[in-house]
Amino acid sequence: MTDMLEFIKSRRSTRRYQDRTVPKEWLEKIVEAGRYAPSGGNCQTSHFLVIQDRQVLDHLAQTVKQEFAKMEITEGMYPSLVNSIRLSRAGRYVFHYQAPVLIAVANRKDYGNNIADCACALENMMLMANALDLGSCWINQLKWLNENEALLSIERELGLLEHERIYGALSVGFAGTKDSLPDRKPLARRGNAVTWIEA
Repeated sequence: MTDMLEFIKSRRSTRRYQDRTVPKEWLEKIVEAGRYAPSGGNCQTSHFLVIQDRQVLDHLAQTVKQEFAKMEITEGMYPSLVNSIRLSRAGRYVFHYQAPVLIAVANRKDYGNNIADCACALENMMLMANALDLGSCWINQLKWLNENEALLSIERELGLLEHERIYGALSVGFAGTKDSLPDRKPLARRGNAVTWIEA
């Protein structure tokens, strides 16, 4: 159990990737880990879109950049979203960090556990990527734009169903480090308070 906790602590987000193909059998393991995540009522309604085609990834990145550049920054807006808009307006934004693989996770838009189920799947996949010595990073941008018609049109061409929306995604690849391994030094916790209620 101690080893498992240390393994979880060693998972870090990777935002720099090598232009290197990830073996298909490794991606299959990552997706399988996502498919075995818990789901509300064991509904198993998550839909995984595994995108490896560089032209598709580039087209998605360009469209995301264009759509963010059109958005207004408002008071109290989530800082990461503000950053996405600003970088897009400056023409310097690639939402998936040029990773060779993007795994988008969708679910039914009228299902009460859609975000929770996708989140569980994404965490399982990040841990599996770590076990395979691959870098990964949670990607929110497709969720932020999940009612955007320009993005929906592309996503439907890729297999997203009419009643589905993307609630999270994962960039995956070999880390852009000298040894190709992701940074595994645990970050100290500055938040995530714990309150114990004991008998």
